[in-house]
Amino acid sequence: MTRREFGAALVGGAAAASLFPTAVAARRRAALRVNGERLNARLAEIGRFGANPQGGVTRLGYSEEDRQARALVATWMRDAGLDPSTDFAGNLFGRRAGSEPALRPLVFGSHVDSVPEGGNFDGNVGVLAAIEVARTLRERGTTPRHPIEVVVWANEEGGLFGSRAVSGQFDASELSHVTMSGKTVKDGIAFVGGDPDRIDEVRRSRGDIAGYIELHIEQGGVLEAERTTIGVVEGIVGIRWWNVTVTGFANHAGTTPMDRRQDAMLAAARFIDMVNRVVTSAPGRHVGTVGRIRAVPGAPNVIPGTVECSLELRDLDDGQILRLFEGIRGEARRIAEATGTSIAFDELHVNAPAPSDPRMRQVIADSAASLGLSSRAMPSGAGHDAQAMAQLGPMGMIFIQSVGGISHSPKEFSHAADIVHGANVLLGAVLAADQTR
Repeated sequence: MTRREFGAALVGGAAAASLFPTAVAARRRAALRVNGERLNARLAEIGRFGANPQGGVTRLGYSEEDRQARALVATWMRDAGLDPSTDFAGNLFGRRAGSEPALRPLVFGSHVDSVPEGGNFDGNVGVLAAIEVARTLRERGTTPRHPIEVVVWANEEGGLFGSRAVSGQFDASELSHVTMSGKTVKDGIAFVGGDPDRIDEVRRSRGDIAGYIELHIEQGGVLEAERTTIGVVEGIVGIRWWNVTVTGFANHAGTTPMDRRQDAMLAAARFIDMVNRVVTSAPGRHVGTVGRIRAVPGAPNVIPGTVECSLELRDLDDGQILRLFEGIRGEARRIAEATGTSIAFDELHVNAPAPSDPRMRQVIADSAASLGLSSRAMPSGAGHDAQAMAQLGPMGMIFIQSVGGISHSPKEFSHAADIVHGANVLLGAVLAADQTR
């Protein structure tokens, strides 16, 4: 997707937006509110799975902590009148029939897995708010027209594996990838109750859902800095990941002269510095990161023979990502020649850029306005399952404040009031989307 196409998607759809209920109708539904005390109590409760001494959680996708948290979430789904089940890709769905069963489902949710030493809010807020929305509807005797599906996506932090399987972006070769839990994707899917041999059966086609909405903490500090309550996401950047292998020659660190070394670590260090230089030399909002590195054999008295590291590039324009990569690959060849090493790239997966749907942006903004909450349009620099679901139907995302813009950290924190505001905006948006013809 080019920047021009992305921009067109943002401004397009004005006529389609009229299909959604008016802001007046949204304000009438604003009297329906979630139980904020219950929601925040459950956020604290789920935080015990994988709790670490730093105050956050380490709940890696496909880990025992992940499985335990999902089991608790399934009980909360039942309390909300949802019928929970795990699909072949390992995604946990809680379903409830609508008053018009022939309609396509409205899907909303997020994930409960975390990065190593992550926080208590990333993903969890979206899942538990979605369940709270479903429970509020049941308690108030409200049956949506559409069937609803509250979802916990599998291994979001590892690369949107569950949502990409549903959207048709998952490749069978990825089943052999080793995840942060130490399991392969194939073994991990089976561990949480899926069936990797039947993963193709979860794939849905464009138009199979009526829409998708995800509530999430803002992984940045814009909302807090501007004292704005709700972010209405315009779109999600594309992400490409590579595994980079630098191969030199392992040798004795004390007896090998400096000018006769094929030091993979030296080449890797130059590579990392080069990535920063290439990415910052081009104008734009793109980013590039080397976030993981491992030396083999990894001993103080041995020159590293192999170094593996990651490369991640993000931008709203996939073409720009590929241009940056070509620049990096060209520079890597020169580093390899100068250090007597080789540098190889293995692309792990691709998340396509995803603009949100104009109609979904409107119902989210209207829901916030009906609650008297301030809002602003903004992009998402982080990847989310919503970008996979955008391949299937209208997608929208709601952001709430994260204090200090901190995420993927034990210091990640969102105030209870902001979480409740986000859940009520989600409730209003789901009800508004449900009324569209």
